[in-house]
Amino acid sequence: MLLLLQHARQGLVVHLLALLHASVHSPLDLVIVVAAFDALVILVAGIRIRIERVHRRTDTRRRCHHGAVGRAQHLAPTRAPSRVKLCACCTRWRRGRRAPRASIHLCRGSPPSPFPHPGSGARRARRCAPVAAEAASSEGAEPGVTPPSGFPAGAKPPTPILDTVNFPVHMKNLSIKQLEQLAEEIRRDVIYTVSKTGGHLSSSLGVVELTVALHYVFDCPKDNIVFDVGHQAYPHKILTGRRDRMHTIRQTGGLSGFTKRSESEYDPFGAGHSSTSISAALGMAAASDMKGDDKTSIAVIGDGAMTGGMAYEALNNAGFLDKNMIVILNDNKQVSLPTANLDPTTGRLTNAQPVGALSGMLTRLQSNKSLREIREIAKGVTKQMGPEVAELTAKVDEYARGLLTTGERATMFEELGMYYIGPIDGHSMQDLVDILTEIKNTEAVGPVLLHVMSEKGRGYSPAVAAADRMHGVVPFDVETGKQNKKEAATKAYTTYFAEGLIAEAAADERIVAIHAAMGGGTGLNLFQKRFPDRTFDVGIAEQHAVTFAAGMAAEGLNPFCAIYSSFLQRAYDQIIHDCALQKLPVRFAMDRAGLVGADGATHAGAYDVSYLACVPGIVLMAPSDEAELMHCIATANAIDDMPSAFRYPRGNGVGVELPAGNKGTPMEIGKGRILREGTDVAFLCYGTIAQTALKAADLLTEHGLSATVADARFCKPLGDCP
Repeated sequence: MLLLLQHARQGLVVHLLALLHASVHSPLDLVIVVAAFDALVILVAGIRIRIERVHRRTDTRRRCHHGAVGRAQHLAPTRAPSRVKLCACCTRWRRGRRAPRASIHLCRGSPPSPFPHPGSGARRARRCAPVAAEAASSEGAEPGVTPPSGFPAGAKPPTPILDTVNFPVHMKNLSIKQLEQLAEEIRRDVIYTVSKTGGHLSSSLGVVELTVALHYVFDCPKDNIVFDVGHQAYPHKILTGRRDRMHTIRQTGGLSGFTKRSESEYDPFGAGHSSTSISAALGMAAASDMKGDDKTSIAVIGDGAMTGGMAYEALNNAGFLDKNMIVILNDNKQVSLPTANLDPTTGRLTNAQPVGALSGMLTRLQSNKSLREIREIAKGVTKQMGPEVAELTAKVDEYARGLLTTGERATMFEELGMYYIGPIDGHSMQDLVDILTEIKNTEAVGPVLLHVMSEKGRGYSPAVAAADRMHGVVPFDVETGKQNKKEAATKAYTTYFAEGLIAEAAADERIVAIHAAMGGGTGLNLFQKRFPDRTFDVGIAEQHAVTFAAGMAAEGLNPFCAIYSSFLQRAYDQIIHDCALQKLPVRFAMDRAGLVGADGATHAGAYDVSYLACVPGIVLMAPSDEAELMHCIATANAIDDMPSAFRYPRGNGVGVELPAGNKGTPMEIGKGRILREGTDVAFLCYGTIAQTALKAADLLTEHGLSATVADARFCKPLGDCP
């Protein structure tokens, strides 16, 4: 039947060409012909999908997982060794001998293996399938939902299937049911690991099914999967040979909290900052095209990262280059991408989900290989008939596909040159595998955008209930989700900044605060509670944030732009071109200055002193304690003829006395201060390193040396100390 459909498809194309040649005498005729053709293609593609699914269900043939990667690769498993104990038939196959029909499976007495065995028949293969998957289904457990008490407190959860998967090749012969169980085990493993180490939790929980489906359908590391930011890549690390090192994540000498090229061949591109994945994947796709290989490049990007302009620059270029690549938009409704089903009052999903049986069926229809290939053929034919005809048929195609999808979202991406598919349920393994397989097998050239709806923190109720979905956490109690945060005698510098800015804004109504999707990280969520109409979250768009602030400054407002030191690097041209050269008084509050520990090199604020000191016409400050930070805020607010910036670290204050009402006093520009006078040696300090210098001076005193400690306060302009 499938062969008949294939011939029918070819026949449709032939008849279409004949019909176009003989019958099209006006644009109206062409519209009628194309509309009729779209209807026929949709009908044929729908029938094909149904037959293929029935064929998969009735196919009882099984292969050993070794056969999935080819005999040559199995005989030399240098990259992906398996910990699965081989049964007799697998051992005979490995040695090049044909397995007997009646094989004795040695694995029956060992932990159950998810891999069916050759020559054993469907019944014996089922006996060797994971017991855990059968038990989960018989108990009616809902895939992807893990109660907080899903396993004993402090105990590592059982993972029978995951224990047999070291690399993606080990999961190639799992059934959908077993893949769902594997995803559940990965989710529990992530919760257990992060509860001990801390790290990014909810973003990883939200992409477990998607990660499993990607590694099941595609062939990594040959194919490239580029995760945007990389903080959601914990499941990816577990599936690519790094599970035994997950307890070292974000620690000295351990695994990175993000993707990292030097860490694994399965990480084709390093990350840490957002909105870079599409550009990187497009570059890889263009390189593969030039080299003539058959690699597939996939970018996985969240709706938050899609607020960054670089993502749209890449989408625009991808549509122009028309390279064969896949962009997966992971939409968890957490940041900025507007959708119809987000309740603006609660920020949560409404019951009107754009997924389900009908949406899944229509999405599979859009992703169908036959439909896309015929569509590409039709596009090629109409291009040969002239630009006017091609433009007209493109409009017809767009409106015809609008009947099958949520037209506004599809139109936006289609206008950028992407073939839009979705939205689909990001936690339905069947839908993900079916659609990704269709996309992979389609020979039509061009970029595809798959819109996946997911839930951040999926499967862990404390994360789902938390305001921040437990995005970044310290070690926590698995049962309750309570984080083991140490009580400190002082507040964080971030909090002191927010309190100082609130006090300053209470006295000056011109002050406004701007951040780039980092309200919690910069403390401006506290400012927003007090001044909601004077706080602006521009999304993950640092370049826009700086120029947006410059525009406000040009109109007489006093903008404070709070951006992490490492993230401000992304807006360097805007600092020079839009602020400094125009002498617009934008105030930059650079949090996370200096080393930041667990987040690693991508987040280290180690460069701002150098890259800002060479900018003409800017004032640079660094407080030595929390009181000085409030004075820096007041000083920056008083500077009205040039931009200014002050840097402060991650961590807590030192406990000095704060100014009255947290309201700082403007300092004399370029003037430092003496913290301690001595006669033998002098320390000239910039920023909180002065606290370390004071401790060093105490040690020197014990050895008979007298030390002076000077706090420069400013590094530009350089002044003197009294």
